[in-house]
Amino acid sequence: MHRRSLLSGLAAGLAFPSVLRAQAWPDRPVRLIVPFPPGGSTDTIARIFQPKLSAALGQPVVIDNRGGASGSIGGIEMARSAPDGSTWMLAYDNEATNQTLLRLPYKALEAFVPISLVADGPLALVAHQSTPWRSLPELIAAAKAAPDTLSFASSGVGGLAHVATTLLQQQGRFSLVHVPYRGGGPAVQDAVAGQVPLFMSNVVIISQHIRAGTLRPLGVTTAGETRHVPGVKSFAQQGFPGFQAPTWWAFLGRAGTPEPIQARMREALAEALADPEVRSKIEEQGADVRATGPEECRQFLATEIERWGRVIREHNIRADS
Repeated sequence: MHRRSLLSGLAAGLAFPSVLRAQAWPDRPVRLIVPFPPGGSTDTIARIFQPKLSAALGQPVVIDNRGGASGSIGGIEMARSAPDGSTWMLAYDNEATNQTLLRLPYKALEAFVPISLVADGPLALVAHQSTPWRSLPELIAAAKAAPDTLSFASSGVGGLAHVATTLLQQQGRFSLVHVPYRGGGPAVQDAVAGQVPLFMSNVVIISQHIRAGTLRPLGVTTAGETRHVPGVKSFAQQGFPGFQAPTWWAFLGRAGTPEPIQARMREALAEALADPEVRSKIEEQGADVRATGPEECRQFLATEIERWGRVIREHNIRADS
């Protein structure tokens, strides 16, 4: 009887090797690619939930910062990784715009498997405290009076902040000079130092500087006002009807990763994001935890890729604009 049970177990293992792998997974540290340098919003959010995710998995989650090329270097690294559950990625909104603006060796919806939308929030256009502009109309008037002389920073070429600001310029008929950085961390350092007068960014990395008065918010990309930047009107409320461009972060795996491993990661991530301390810290930074299911995340990504791809094509927005 014992021999028969043993043989049955071996047969089941041969028939369902992914089940056995999932039962043993994770048996070593897990890598989480953050496709931006340390200090940016993606890195900040990843490090907020990282300890709880490690605890839920029972193995260390090691953050691997792979910044550059508007997040595409990290995306390419992720697309080349083995589909064995050893590597995951916290994607930023750039992943959607990159699909149209950049010539990538992969397609996101084919190379990656969505696990969960982690969080979303507003983008805000801020001016350094030393600048004279107290409102968006004042900035637009100054830009029209001296086209292509005022600079704005973003976390990289082709990111949502870049595309959204380009769309604002086209709709408002004014012109700024884009100064792309290798991520939000380096960009916010120069914005706070006054090296660049304007910065379009998610609120996560600039909220403390807004509260301190170093950076002055001129508008946000939500439909209306947001609790994360109280008292500041949206662009839609300031002469750009229907304008919306919320930022987001999504947890992705490699396509082909065995479903039992995906399910285990979904369970562990949901546990981490449900932790009150994690939720509170993310919200304090200027974002809202979403913690969706995989299908909702997939549909969201598909919608963002199509939506911003259409905007990019219709308005002839280029990676060098």
